[in-house]
Amino acid sequence: MSESTAKRRGLAEILGIPPALFWAFVGQLLFMVGDGVEAGYLDTFMLHNGHSQSFVNELFTFYGVTVMIAAWFSGPLSDLMGPKKVMWIGLVLWSVLEVAFLTFGLGPNNGPMILLFYTLRGFAYPLFAYGFLVWIAAATPAPMLGSAAGWFWFSFSAGLPTLGSQFARYTIPAIGELNTFWCSLGLVILGGLIALLFTHEPTGKKRLLPEHVSTKEIFFGSLSIMWREPKTLIAGIVRVIDTSSEYAFLAVMPSFFVDHLHFSLGQWLDILSIIFLSNILFNLVSGMLADRLGHRFMVAVFGGVGGFVSIPLFYYTPIWFPGNFWAVAAAGVLYGAAVAAFVPLSGLMPQICPREKAAALSILGLGAGASTWVGPAIVSLCGAVFGPGMSYVIWTFAGIYLLSAVGTMALTISPEARRYTEEMEARGEKTTVVGH
Repeated sequence: MSESTAKRRGLAEILGIPPALFWAFVGQLLFMVGDGVEAGYLDTFMLHNGHSQSFVNELFTFYGVTVMIAAWFSGPLSDLMGPKKVMWIGLVLWSVLEVAFLTFGLGPNNGPMILLFYTLRGFAYPLFAYGFLVWIAAATPAPMLGSAAGWFWFSFSAGLPTLGSQFARYTIPAIGELNTFWCSLGLVILGGLIALLFTHEPTGKKRLLPEHVSTKEIFFGSLSIMWREPKTLIAGIVRVIDTSSEYAFLAVMPSFFVDHLHFSLGQWLDILSIIFLSNILFNLVSGMLADRLGHRFMVAVFGGVGGFVSIPLFYYTPIWFPGNFWAVAAAGVLYGAAVAAFVPLSGLMPQICPREKAAALSILGLGAGASTWVGPAIVSLCGAVFGPGMSYVIWTFAGIYLLSAVGTMALTISPEARRYTEEMEARGEKTTVVGH
């Protein structure tokens, strides 16, 4: 082993990154930066090129549906063929469909082609990202699983949309909006190749489940738990609510800030980056606080009630203080922290269903994917019911977050589940499963 390799492995272990997956984490970060470049300005780009807000909402909704499907499929497919192959599929799909999206959709400003290829591209990034998450769970030693999961979500959120938005912030003035989309393709390909060509950990290359486990069992076992243990369904709904507002705001807030409040596009992208920087940091903090205050308490109070307070605050602050960037940024920090406070759900679910941890956590993954289309769909529904106006959207989401707090309080751990966990720990057989 070379001295540089030894230093890299030593640093990775100190940081809590599995050394064998070090380059995969680096590649994941770059991949998600590329995927997140468009997040802060695709909405305004579409509106400024003649498309209606309803079309943009429809675009984000359809995209979210395919993201949800792929997020769930990434687990079973990884069990069948190995997570590394699933990541390759995600990378190739993203690259090919992005070229089609830009060439036949955005370039000539063809609405049907934009809708078709952007919707199909929603299948791509979850296969890459969540396939990597499965690889982490399969290949990481138990004592490092928690920190490895933390680094996964750090790289995921740091790229989409935090650093991605900052990348767009500086490239748009230099090379234009459409060329910036093309740059995102280069980042995705670079990140994907670094992750897949430089990572040689053997577990990810092979099927994860034994050959005797049927395809039907693999694909449907993680769904049946919702009616066998209804609390997992409640937790899944809470997880949908968690990031639903995030994806809704990506669809409507850019035009609200730029066209109605007259912030510059650069200021909006900076605000978006601050929100997600807050979210990244509080992802780590909320997990630590949950160990002291309780998982349910953290999610219900800081997540549900926190969202009920911070969502209207983020909307009304720029109205109360016109043009005050830092007041809006402060409100955005509170909102980002509230979204992060739902992270302890991933620690609560294995305690509720200790015999089926992976199946229980798969429902959270399904909820995470569903939130990408539920958020924009709520925006569309509010428009259909109440007519135009952001205030209806804001207060609808505030009410939904308050309901999530009520639902979270139903996620109790049964005496039987607690006893089973204690017996496993006493025998030294406790296992950890990664999930968010």
